[in-house]
Amino acid sequence: MTYWALNAIFLGVVAILILVSVVRRRAARWPAVALTMAVLLVMTAVFDNVMIGIGLVAYEPTLISGAFIGIAPLEDFAYAIAAVLALPALWTLLGRTDSRHIDLPETHEGRCDVTEREAGR
Repeated sequence: MTYWALNAIFLGVVAILILVSVVRRRAARWPAVALTMAVLLVMTAVFDNVMIGIGLVAYEPTLISGAFIGIAPLEDFAYAIAAVLALPALWTLLGRTDSRHIDLPETHEGRCDVTEREAGR
């Protein structure tokens, strides 16, 4: 199995998660996702190149596409993309609903002095 075939499985699952989260709840905040994606892809490029350069990681040449960013194969970036897209979708799907939200009284300092037991949890 090539790295792109393996990536297709992960990215397919992520696509389903995104679709379900958008249909069932609401879309993620895409500007925040885009900024996170940019930062994580830059970090992936830097650290993957370092790890490959020092020999910590190696790839079977027959299983990669031959497209590189530095010395890191392009396929290596799919995991970062999958993580950045999957986490907001999961957060949306598994997040707290408004019906479970409990408004707790605040003291004059702005802190809540009610314990979880007193709040009915």
